[in-house]
Amino acid sequence: MSIAAAFAADKDTAAFRPPPAAGLEHRQTNAQVTIGVDPYVSPDKVKTAFGKLDPYQYSILPVLVVIQNDTDKAIRLDKLKAEYVGPNRDRVDATPAREVRYVRGPSRPGVITGPGGTPKILSKKNPLDAWEIEGRAFAAQMLPAGQSASGFFYFRTGLQRGATIYLNGLTEAATGKELFYFEIPL
Repeated sequence: MSIAAAFAADKDTAAFRPPPAAGLEHRQTNAQVTIGVDPYVSPDKVKTAFGKLDPYQYSILPVLVVIQNDTDKAIRLDKLKAEYVGPNRDRVDATPAREVRYVRGPSRPGVITGPGGTPKILSKKNPLDAWEIEGRAFAAQMLPAGQSASGFFYFRTGLQRGATIYLNGLTEAATGKELFYFEIPL
């Protein structure tokens, strides 16, 4: 019965479906490429994407990025760079998803004395070491014509009024020509 409950819980969290780029409030279109961004800080949004885990509680701002390629050419995304630019022009580079688990350092294990004086170590799992962080991260390397890609970028900052997401490094696959940069206000 507990196995069925575990599968059901996993099925609920895996049901996350990002909206289309054109449906996001914060978006920009350049040369038939639309990028939409959405910071996930509200409890309802966070729960749909990350389940019980709330990265924002640990000073990690998850930002959903959806890229729609309406051109007739494939786009390389392997050099895509994301920056969070604050209202005072402070820049925060995206933290790679595989490193988010190390943002919160290990806590010292608690020790209690068990029966007969033998110590028992109480360990706590790092909450940021969850499959949702890497599993929902933006990982697309190539975007074919007419397709879309989505995923989260993680920033070690809080959401600030007047901030923007700056994205660059998108190139045409055939020619290597870099596309325009995207600067999307939040």
